[in-house]
Amino acid sequence: MSKQSIVPYLVKRFLRFDKDQPFIFLSALLAFTGIAVGVMVLVIAMSLMNGFDNEFKKKLTVMNYPLTIYPRFYGSVNEDLLFTLEDKFPDLAMSPYVTSSVIARSGSVLEGGYLFGVDFKYEKRVNSVLAEALADETPKKFQVVIGKSLKDELDLYIDDKLIYIFTEMDPGGLAVTPKIKRFKIKGIFDSGLSAYDKAYAYTTMESMQKIMHLPSNQYDGIHIFTEHPQELIEIIRKELPVGATIKGWWQDNMNFFAALELEKRSLFIVLMLIILIAAINIISSLLMTVMNRRSEIALLLSLGASASEIRRVFLYLGIVIGIGGIVTGALLGLSGLWILSTFDLITLPEDVYPTSKLALDLSMVDFFSIMGGAFVIVILSAWYPAKKASEVDVLTVLRNE
Repeated sequence: MSKQSIVPYLVKRFLRFDKDQPFIFLSALLAFTGIAVGVMVLVIAMSLMNGFDNEFKKKLTVMNYPLTIYPRFYGSVNEDLLFTLEDKFPDLAMSPYVTSSVIARSGSVLEGGYLFGVDFKYEKRVNSVLAEALADETPKKFQVVIGKSLKDELDLYIDDKLIYIFTEMDPGGLAVTPKIKRFKIKGIFDSGLSAYDKAYAYTTMESMQKIMHLPSNQYDGIHIFTEHPQELIEIIRKELPVGATIKGWWQDNMNFFAALELEKRSLFIVLMLIILIAAINIISSLLMTVMNRRSEIALLLSLGASASEIRRVFLYLGIVIGIGGIVTGALLGLSGLWILSTFDLITLPEDVYPTSKLALDLSMVDFFSIMGGAFVIVILSAWYPAKKASEVDVLTVLRNE
């Protein structure tokens, strides 16, 4: 047998089931199974984490808006600024708004929140949730669109009346009284995030300006929708006057997504430990093989096999077991993702999660990180037994045999 073929020949031979030493084969099988299960779980878990991250970002982008222009002082965000930005950025969807903190009252039930005065023609372009809720309808003066959570909380329906108590006071004699106005419910939106559905409501710009005694050309801000807010925020900032500033939706939610990212990394590390534990079985399996084949190894070395070849035999043994587990786990994980995305096996409560179905999104970065991490663990696990095999003392073993 040529020296070139001795390594693959021995790898095939040592992989076979040995009736005299069944525990060696069983240990290798456990290592293979453990790595396959670990990779499968990691693939599915990372896909779920990415999916829910994306769903939360999608919902928050709609309700928080990708970009928002705020005034640094009163009157700096106005109709002239809106026209200027529309001329310079014709491809961007913009919607001016006026807002006030309010208390919604129905009977004896009170609920705090924010009421936005908008031009619904523009608002539908920047808020897909509102556009879906209104479809072909457009609220008129002193009509309001509320969230599903507030509707359920106050047991309201379309065309019902809802009283809003504004935090701004009206002077009346020797005292001040809060502004109170009754609105007619025109539509109900559902963003999937109950906190926003309960706190946010929308009415016409004219309604808010009349109640708040505001001029028609003054705004509290301008909402902007774009698919690439992080790329455009600095470009838009350079076009703003000194009295206005701009903020991205992610800047208000940095802590939330930092916590999600930390949770994702922690989950990756914890689940990678499953593969590490399985790799210990590779070490024990190869070490038992080395101990069981000491006489054969010594004989091969005495016949001219090099220590490098013996080391490669056991290194390849560990790699074959590990790579087989990695490939099998990847196939099982991808199959599991296909099953979960194709069939509605799991339904989630919509009032808790941003979607009622499992959100799955396996990024290539995560996939190759899992494959690369598992491969490194396998290589490190096989290296020590391979090194011990190449250090067998030929004279001592043959003398004892």
